[in-house]
Amino acid sequence: MDIFLVILILLALLFFSAVKILREYERGVIFLLGKFWKVKGPGLIIVIPGIQAMVKVSLRTVVLDVPSQDIITKDNVTVKVNAVVYFRVLDPKKAIIEVEDFLYATSQLSQTTLRSILGQSQLDDLLSRREEINSQLQQVIDQQTEPWGVKVANVEVKNVDLPQEMQRALAKQAEAERERRAKVINALGEFEAAEKLSEAADLIGAHPPALQLRFLQTLVDMSTERSTTTFVPIPMDLFSQFQISKPKKDE
Repeated sequence: MDIFLVILILLALLFFSAVKILREYERGVIFLLGKFWKVKGPGLIIVIPGIQAMVKVSLRTVVLDVPSQDIITKDNVTVKVNAVVYFRVLDPKKAIIEVEDFLYATSQLSQTTLRSILGQSQLDDLLSRREEINSQLQQVIDQQTEPWGVKVANVEVKNVDLPQEMQRALAKQAEAERERRAKVINALGEFEAAEKLSEAADLIGAHPPALQLRFLQTLVDMSTERSTTTFVPIPMDLFSQFQISKPKKDE
């Protein structure tokens, strides 16, 4: 009776140790006597102890923080750059068999690729063409992780730390650019104003009564101001007889 009870307990322990439950985002890579057998999950699966072994793999997107890297840009400027990589496992079999630790391998590959790609870029491109650089990093890293069954969805360069002297130089450059734009805008305004004044002069010259109306409007505007000066309008025709006629050229 005691032996039967011990056997029953051992069978129960064996059964419970063989039963595995995998969540919806998990898969189990099963090895049979050391050889790959199949990928199971999600749900309830049976793994025979001593004969089969299971390695659990998560299919969720992993957010990998790439630590700051010292990078020398193409124009010989030393900067510190960090990034974040979003990736997930598409093929659990390759992620376990083709590489020892796909998380560590992806992290190291991201760091070396970050230094390589950014080292070929100018500082201005690094600051202004961030989306293009992110896309290039994503393509290069994804191409190298594809044999591991890992898909790199996105790479984002987060911070670019510049030396103090470079920050001051960029600030001066930005200030000079703002001053240049202000001068250009002011010059364009003066040019447009001169064009409008020229058009107005041509219009008034072609219509003499318009000059009289403008003169009266100016008097109205001046009379509305708080002033003790009195303005008396005089017709412009009174001065016509004082105009000096131009001598005619000899024929």
